Amino acid sequence: MLGQNFLVDRNVVNRIIDLVAPRSGDHILEIGPGQGAMTRELVSSGASVVAVELDRRLAPLLAKEFASHNNFAVVEADILDTDLQQLLGSRSTAPWKVAANLPYNISSQVLLKFLETPRLFSHLILMLQKEVGDRLAAPPACKEYGILTLFCRLHFDVTREFVVKPGAFHPVPKVDSVVLSFRPLAAPRADVGDERLFRQVVKASFSQRRKTLWNCLRSADLVADSERLAAILSTAGIDGGRRGETLTLDEFALLTRTLLAERHSAGK
Repeated sequence: MLGQNFLVDRNVVNRIIDLVAPRSGDHILEIGPGQGAMTRELVSSGASVVAVELDRRLAPLLAKEFASHNNFAVVEADILDTDLQQLLGSRSTAPWKVAANLPYNISSQVLLKFLETPRLFSHLILMLQKEVGDRLAAPPACKEYGILTLFCRLHFDVTREFVVKPGAFHPVPKVDSVVLSFRPLAAPRADVGDERLFRQVVKASFSQRRKTLWNCLRSADLVADSERLAAILSTAGIDGGRRGETLTLDEFALLTRTLLAERHSAGK
């Protein structure tokens, strides 16, 4: 069914449920409920649960199983095409918890989806491929550190909870998974000036990891000419000979603000 790996280990299910800590009065979004291993525990807690399931064979089965529960709704949809603000905000204005065993092939895209409306949520417990999880907790200057690290760190506190071995799933995947806890920040961790520009700067800086920051930014055509780029880097106090992977979130924020100021002064 759409290549899913269903969670079948009850111990792992229980550990995730303990982290979600569902209770009556909570509003919980579950992504990819599959065969309902976590759904049953979430619904039995008394929390209001909205499950988004893409598989057109599984969604009706879930709707049938929980038909007698007025605290459950299943939405047959692709989470990547779903307007979360519309789906969740129309049901409750209170912050939502999230519980999800994310398909490996879309986990990064789903994280970017959460970043569109980070303060729609109070707590997210997500299981991802361990390789993706390692990126989110990575420090600067290592191979795991990258675009997703910085985007998530701007809006979330991310905690690695525990590793899940392949045998916890059916069919058995070839890689380990990891459960992560995401706590949205009340405000962005750094002042980036313009988040759209911040994302452009970060993406450009990692576009060619083996090249210097200078070469990456010039190739991205974010600045009119080399003279202006030199002035921006000098004002920010950042050596253009460094690689993008060595810059901290605060340095990327400063670089973005400096670039933004230069554009304003140039009348762009």
